[in-house]
Amino acid sequence: MVRRFLPGLLVGLLSGCSSVSYYSQLASGQWQLLQAREPVAQVIADPSRPQLLRDRLAQAQKARTFASQHLHLPDNQSYRLYADIGRPYVVWNVFATEEFSLSPQNHCFPIAGCVAYRGYYSQGAARGEAALLKQQGMDVSIGGVEAYSTLGWFNDPIMSSMMNWGDERLATLIFHELAHQRFYVKDDTEFNESFANFVEQEGTRQWRAARGLAPLSDAALQQRDQFIRLILDTRKRLEALYAQPLSAALMRRAKAAEFERLRSDYQRMRDSQWGGDKRYDAWINQPMNNARLLPFGLYDQWVPAFAALFRQEGGDWLKFYAAVEKLGELPVGERKAALRQLEGG
Repeated sequence: MVRRFLPGLLVGLLSGCSSVSYYSQLASGQWQLLQAREPVAQVIADPSRPQLLRDRLAQAQKARTFASQHLHLPDNQSYRLYADIGRPYVVWNVFATEEFSLSPQNHCFPIAGCVAYRGYYSQGAARGEAALLKQQGMDVSIGGVEAYSTLGWFNDPIMSSMMNWGDERLATLIFHELAHQRFYVKDDTEFNESFANFVEQEGTRQWRAARGLAPLSDAALQQRDQFIRLILDTRKRLEALYAQPLSAALMRRAKAAEFERLRSDYQRMRDSQWGGDKRYDAWINQPMNNARLLPFGLYDQWVPAFAALFRQEGGDWLKFYAAVEKLGELPVGERKAALRQLEGG
């Protein structure tokens, strides 16, 4: 579940930047990743490699084939390569907002357009950037990312950072990242990530069905949706709060009260509706600020709209993608209005 809130979309070598040092670490990190790639088939055939790794990669290749043949995602060498990167995350994304705002500090690049974070291949560099932003009075959050898409400019590998999850979670990562290759709109993170999240969710449902597995339990899906809704409701209350003409001191106290309300609402839901399931406790009990809420609004906002569009197109992936592309061609205002209409049914 964590990865869902820690988005993977860093273009790396393709991204321009006014900071020479920042650009240098992007180029170096992407180059090292490219150099570490090797064919998955070669790893699977090598008896000297750990059997668990070989088995996991073999299962991942079945999901990779399913992605192209059944979900109509790009059929290329992406995720048919493997790279051992020797660390738990490939990049660490730094999110930042003003103290009384939920608008992210955006960063714009020639190919990817504007995104709501800055990515670092070193955790230490990410922490250094976060410390500088905190000194400026910003709300800051760091999120580790197991995978990202280069939008088809390179053949993206399965990375060792993606192997910490079970076979099904690895499949969902592949579906999500290939969706970014399938379609991407510059300067609209909410659209891109909501689209990829929908493809991931529906693709996983179909992948389970194809293997004769029962659907994910309604309870687990309901908990996920309820937790996301709890965060989005908190965002709405904070946005309304920040629009009020209050002093900084009063605003700060009201902001803290909203985060305490989030925790108490979560605990009440967990204990009264989830039977005490603590799967989100680690996240909710960490220090809270605006930046920690950003991924929820950015990456889940339009998922219901894309689900409605998929139903509208009769569950036909090719028709769905064509409709998504038409949405992506609209001016941003018209695009959001169309998504809201879909969401409202």
